[in-house]
Amino acid sequence: MRIIDVHTHPIFFRKGATPKEVAALVAQSRALGIRHMVSLGDVLVHGTHPTAAQVTAMNDMNAKLQAWHPDFFSSFCFLNPVLGERAVMKEVERCVTRYGFKGIKLEISNNARDACMKPVMAAARRFGLVVLQHSWSMVNLKLRRFHSDPIDTAQLARRHPDVKIIMAHLTGIGFRGVLEAKGCDNLFVDTSGGYPEEGLVEYAAEQLGADHVLYGSDLPIRENSVTIGRILGARISAADKRLMLHDNTARLLNLN
Repeated sequence: MRIIDVHTHPIFFRKGATPKEVAALVAQSRALGIRHMVSLGDVLVHGTHPTAAQVTAMNDMNAKLQAWHPDFFSSFCFLNPVLGERAVMKEVERCVTRYGFKGIKLEISNNARDACMKPVMAAARRFGLVVLQHSWSMVNLKLRRFHSDPIDTAQLARRHPDVKIIMAHLTGIGFRGVLEAKGCDNLFVDTSGGYPEEGLVEYAAEQLGADHVLYGSDLPIRENSVTIGRILGARISAADKRLMLHDNTARLLNLN
């Protein structure tokens, strides 16, 4: 099957940043059937609250990947929403008009419920971008100031029904996260985050519809053959596997 990986970090804590290393990653990925990869950036290299200059540098590195392998990489614009409306709008406009980025990536600078998300969603709406929000089932309420629980991401999607949102990390949000996302047509779930858990892919397909589940690996934290195997080994139809592995992301990001 053809595969698009919607959740990757090809450069991770500065490793993998040379043209030779990137070329090797592309070759290894193609051998597994991966035709296209979305790079989300080296999102934690500067900690939880990167400066505007650091955000720009991370996005410029994503642009280099696209320039080196334009047929293989697309990118999302990484943002720190806490920097404010002016910084958010300026960086999104730069990434879209200069590099053609396809979406916005949000990590753990803030919670998805916070007021600073309003300019982010306005930018996504203005430029027609998909928003990928780091999400994880949070039992530590102190950490939840920065980590978005699935209920937080689901509420974000319901507040902004005209913006397409990806709730990251199916294994991290678990069965409860799937239920939080249920019934929200503009909300999708990617399959990254932890080792495969029996029955979880099937449950997501049943509750959300296979057309709302996207293959994501979280590379290099997770290994592609394992993360692809969680879908190929799921007890769902071949048509649903094709949707998850390729067609849903191709349609969502307008990839030919």
